Order: sequence, then structure tokens, then C-alpha cells
Amino acid sequence: QVQLVESGGGLVQPGGSLTLACVGSGGILDDYAVGWFRQAPGKERVVVSAMASRMHSFYYLPSVKGRFAVTRDFAKNTVYLQMTRMEPEDAGTYSCAAVRDPWQNVGGSTLRNPSIYDTWGQGTLVTVSP
Repeated sequence: QVQLVESGGGLVQPGGSLTLACVGSGGILDDYAVGWFRQAPGKERVVVSAMASRMHSFYYLPSVKGRFAVTRDFAKNTVYLQMTRMEPEDAGTYSCAAVRDPWQNVGGSTLRNPSIYDTWGQGTLVTVSP
């Protein structure tokens, strides 16, 4: 089973950019659907972006469309969340999660469902403040 470790969180000013990394070990991330989730204090966890296995499908939370991008580096077995033009509402603890799916069954709206993911990272904190 793959294990996930996130990094890249920190403090960023509104309008700034930040890139989070989710490094996989013990499995090839290209065989997995990977999602990025955000949880802010007192709020529910939401899926910000997700990428299906073999990159056959993507999901973006409407509020981040055009600002965030999820990408994959095959050589580094890493999935990135590139965040630009950040807003205070983007703040929270970001976690990546994965579910093995080499058959490419998971895609579309299913990517938004946190219950399909069975492996989670520990999270990395993102703060957006002047």
C-alpha cells in the first residue's frame, strides 16, 4: 500500500503562490487516483482538486478553477498542487489522499468523494495572510 507525505505548506500573502507536494512510497502513484483535500478550522473537509489514475480525469473545486492545478511527476512519484492568486479562503490544512485504481474506474464526480480514498497523508498547513 502506498504511503503519502505532503510538504510545501507555509505562509503566503493574498495573491501569492504556493506549491504543495505529495510524495508516494511503496506504490506507483500513476496507478492511483489522488485527491487534495482542505480542512479549515470549524469547517468541513472539502476536496480541492483530484486527479484520476493515468490522468484520465480531473476535478477542481469551482472556487479554485483557473487558479490551482494538479500535476504529476512520474520520475519523482509525486503529485503537486500548484496554487496561484491565493485568497484567504484557501487557508487550511491540506492533505493528499489516494486510492489504487490501475483499471481507471474512478473518475468524474467520484473523485470528489473522500470515502473512496483509503490512504491519507499527515497534512500540511497553509496560511494566507498579509
